[in-house]
Amino acid sequence: MLNKQNLEELADAKPAQTEGLVIGARVRHARRVQGYQLRDLAEKVGCSESLLSKIENDKVLPSLQMLHKIATELGTSIGFLFADPSDHNRIVMRKGERQIIRTGSHGSRRSEGVQLEWLVPYPESWLLSGSIHIVAPGGGSEGLIEHKGEEMGYVLEGEFEITVGNETFTLQAGDSFFFPSTIPHGYSNPGTETTRVLWVNTPPTF
Repeated sequence: MLNKQNLEELADAKPAQTEGLVIGARVRHARRVQGYQLRDLAEKVGCSESLLSKIENDKVLPSLQMLHKIATELGTSIGFLFADPSDHNRIVMRKGERQIIRTGSHGSRRSEGVQLEWLVPYPESWLLSGSIHIVAPGGGSEGLIEHKGEEMGYVLEGEFEITVGNETFTLQAGDSFFFPSTIPHGYSNPGTETTRVLWVNTPPTF
């Protein structure tokens, strides 16, 4: 499990931010902190060593599902892995100040998948995590995810399709959802405009 000291080291490993947080350096550093060889982690998360190397060198962006697998295998969460320890005691985060993590679609560097705009600055210090999922047209989780806890969401804008277990639902702006996180779930944006979803998890295992 990554601790506060490890997180501070991860913060030092953060590359320059462009449109969103480029994640390769932090994934590589977290892997080394946990003592994994590249091949070991690739086998455990079910991807090729080549793909994981490309992720760590920011040549491709992992899908949300793959990023979740990597974070889980490293004994942490996406939110904690990319948190900024300097934000630990922050109460207010202004528009444009929040951390944004970029993920890809089908392993492509250029294709837009999901961006995660974090609302809770240091999630594993608290009982919940919250984010805005910004989903490009055709983007999504790229598969099903499951973990401990409960989650709810509210569609702020756009069209949103979510699968929970064996059921698939299409939501519009103003619709909301809730389900236990242990049920496999995934989502996509079937529309032609960007979708934004306010999403809250407790405990912060995502």
